[in-house]
Amino acid sequence: MSRDGDFWHRARRHPGFVVGATLSGLLGLAALVSLFWQPWPPAEIDIPNRLQPPGAAHWLGTDSLGRDIASQLLVGAQSSIVVGVLAVAIGLLAGVALGALASARRGWVEELVMRFSDFAFAFPALLSAIMLGAIVGPGLLTGIVAIGIFNIPVFARLTRGAANAVWAREYVLAARAAGKGPWRITIDHVLPNIANVLIVQATVAFATAILAEAALSYLGLGTQPPLPSWGRMLNEAQTQMFQAPMLAVWPGLAIVLAVLGLNLMGDGLRDLLDPKLARRR
Repeated sequence: MSRDGDFWHRARRHPGFVVGATLSGLLGLAALVSLFWQPWPPAEIDIPNRLQPPGAAHWLGTDSLGRDIASQLLVGAQSSIVVGVLAVAIGLLAGVALGALASARRGWVEELVMRFSDFAFAFPALLSAIMLGAIVGPGLLTGIVAIGIFNIPVFARLTRGAANAVWAREYVLAARAAGKGPWRITIDHVLPNIANVLIVQATVAFATAILAEAALSYLGLGTQPPLPSWGRMLNEAQTQMFQAPMLAVWPGLAIVLAVLGLNLMGDGLRDLLDPKLARRR
């Protein structure tokens, strides 16, 4: 059996990965479907039909302004995925580059990168979003940049630690003895051998980004109207908690399932991609 075939054979037998991949696939499917079709225009206000219970016309009911909840959830998945993908991409590209640089150069370069990471950790995504919001205003871009900046030191530290372990391997020492430079070794040997670790971390960071986007939107610092957002749906639902509690349940459930799915898939990938854990299965 090929290596890819063996991976998928083991993946199908891993319940956590299967559940996580299914939930993550549903998240992606919801965002994809909403690009072409929604039950109702998500921003359409219909005051006479406000706070309607679930029914044939409105599958999950309507909110305090008569907007269709199902449509808002579907389109809100777009915001979550856009923020997750771009924020993780920022952290992955910048963090891996800095971590690989620190591992390859060592000395004062490594010390400088690590101190930069410590400094960046002092500014969590929420604090960064508040500062950026005060400068350029709140919005989707503000949330992406804030979460992306928070991801940079996470990936930098992970890359540096994993790369240092690879640099001590015999085949890397042989490559250095053969005259290969540090950048060539990093590209040919280090990055391919730490890719599995980075993939798992990217999956976990994706889940964290979705949760952070919801928190920022809840506080009014993330996605702005008229674009739907799960976090802002929770914010708007808090004034109707006793009159229509399901307004908070639906976006809360969407956030929980999305984050749970990505975390389960990340844990499953860790088990499947780690050679030691894979042999035990």
